[in-house]
Amino acid sequence: MTAATAEATTDDPQGYSARHLSVLEGLEAVRKRPGMYIGSTDSRGLAHCLWEIVDNCVDEALAGACTHIGVVLHADGSFEVGDDGRGIPVDIEPRTGLPGVELVMTRLHAGGKFGGVSYTASGGLHGVGASVVNALSARLDVEVDRDGHTWGMSFKRGLPGEFADTGRPNARFKKRSGVHQLRRVAKKVTGTRVRFWPDLQIFLKEATVERSLVMDRMRQTAFLIPGLTIEVRDERGDEPVQETFRFDGGIGEYCAYLAQDAPVNDVLRIEGRGHFTETVPVLDDQGHLTPTDVERDLEVDVALRWGTGYESVTRSFVNVIATPKGGTHVRGYERALVRVLNEQLRAVRLLKTNDEDVLKEDVLEGLTSVITVRLPEPQFEGQTKEILGTSAATRIVAQVVTRELKRIFENPGRAQKQQLRTVLEKVAGAAKTRIAARTQRDNQRRKNALENSALPAKLVDCRTADDRSELFIVEGDSALGTAKLARDSEFQALLPIRGKILNVQKASVADMLKNTECAAIIQVLGAGSGRTFDLDAARYGRVCLLADADVDGAHIRCLLLTLFYKYMRPMLEAGRVFSAVPPLHRIELVKPKKGQDKYVYTYSDAELRKRLVELERRGQRWKEPIQRYKGLGEMDADQLAETTLDPRRRMLRRIRVEDAADAATTFDLLMGSEVAPRRAFITAGASELDMDRIDT
Repeated sequence: MTAATAEATTDDPQGYSARHLSVLEGLEAVRKRPGMYIGSTDSRGLAHCLWEIVDNCVDEALAGACTHIGVVLHADGSFEVGDDGRGIPVDIEPRTGLPGVELVMTRLHAGGKFGGVSYTASGGLHGVGASVVNALSARLDVEVDRDGHTWGMSFKRGLPGEFADTGRPNARFKKRSGVHQLRRVAKKVTGTRVRFWPDLQIFLKEATVERSLVMDRMRQTAFLIPGLTIEVRDERGDEPVQETFRFDGGIGEYCAYLAQDAPVNDVLRIEGRGHFTETVPVLDDQGHLTPTDVERDLEVDVALRWGTGYESVTRSFVNVIATPKGGTHVRGYERALVRVLNEQLRAVRLLKTNDEDVLKEDVLEGLTSVITVRLPEPQFEGQTKEILGTSAATRIVAQVVTRELKRIFENPGRAQKQQLRTVLEKVAGAAKTRIAARTQRDNQRRKNALENSALPAKLVDCRTADDRSELFIVEGDSALGTAKLARDSEFQALLPIRGKILNVQKASVADMLKNTECAAIIQVLGAGSGRTFDLDAARYGRVCLLADADVDGAHIRCLLLTLFYKYMRPMLEAGRVFSAVPPLHRIELVKPKKGQDKYVYTYSDAELRKRLVELERRGQRWKEPIQRYKGLGEMDADQLAETTLDPRRRMLRRIRVEDAADAATTFDLLMGSEVAPRRAFITAGASELDMDRIDT
């Protein structure tokens, strides 16, 4: 496979010719543009490489050829994945003359998953596989147990060859094609082991794969393939950590694991299959792609359980590949679920003739669902496989769910009858609550429009109302005075808050609305809160949290993030919440050199020490003492504008949903109603406390 890029060195079109084109052969394209294949070169991209190797083992398990998978996170930064599957073929592929192992590891879109013969269901079908991981690895070793021998092969940045030393990516390397025998094994022993060292020329130095991420992914995979044993070993810490996952209950057990509230009904399992015809290009005997109508089977497996809570949890998968953004299979499931529930509610007269149908949000309240489909060569929307695009899945999943769910409701077992009645009452109650809340909200909005349409008096608004507008939530009135002078009043608005707001992770909705600071933030943003939050109605394009660069400031940011995470989450999901990063120190230089700024700002004690060492090395003197800002109010307007508010110079940190979720989890641990986890946390960390910092 080749990729062509073009660069013109002149604005004159006549100067642009074929010599300006560069052609990237084979895996060169992967190394040149890694983001096209793995999304990024940070921790997420590195994790994606690990998942690709793991997914190859999982595909063997789906084919019924593998019962055990091992994952090792080595202390030297390498990753090892092994299985007891059939083993990658080591014989010669006739068209290329290469061994199967070398072909799979060096050619894009090469493997046994495209013809529908070796694998009936697979997730790795977007060209991101072993060959891409190989191209982005400083070293990759493959061992295959097959035909009574262990076969080995090594690669350096995608090139086959031999290393002079085992286990070191920088050992002397000699190019060489082909596999070689390492040792004899029993003929019945089969499997594949891959170990790769990520290339630090490609990945960021700080890129890492968190243990918790691997454990969660492997636990999820074990749930999805009953009977599969997965062992994970992390050797990177002081003490190795190992866990083994095996769940014979499948997604029914997974559904019960995900549900956090008390059950209303036992887990319901819906299984079925359907057929569809798909036109796909298929390789003929001459190696040409020919459009061919192919009959496909699609297997559907759904587990669902209603609980007493209000949160909805949905996990969807295609051939054990997670689809966090849903797709056609989830669309078919939700349509069928709402249709069947409406029919059953009217059949038992919980919905009268003139009543509105229940909506999806009513049905999903308190519902935990796991939706899985298996099919050959699924079509995804996008390179990262987050959305299933196979259109036939909507129809088949809807048919299976409609048929099986009707059967469950119309012919329940003795123990199920009362449970299903309670489910219907819960859904009907959710619909009534929604309608009553909507009526009350509409009435309240009319009342507010008549009685009080003014925004809080302490809001310092801006003049524009387009996407450029920014709302700065400022800690304290003293900082507000400086920020008024420092801001650009055209598009920057200010809302001061007094100290730490209410911990909404622990408080009720009523308490939150009674809190002056929380209510002011929701009112000023103007988009509602909770389920009624309307992102399009937000009065500002972005929200920036402006707090002191100390521990109290971090505490306030966490409280504000918890508020946004719980009641205004679409702002976080849209990437419209930021944290301003004010400096902690100011260094005033003595006789700065020409072109050098008189003032140098640093943002942490570590950065201050590093900057002072650099200045001392260059012979640059500075005034003592160095100013340490105790708060934003100590800055004058020019300093605040230059360092924190001016879009041309400031630094903003975009808050992701994961950041807010971590803040909410931390507050739930430290300030929530559950005492036992907090006691365990304090006890575990007591030995790390610096006694000299305690003011006694």
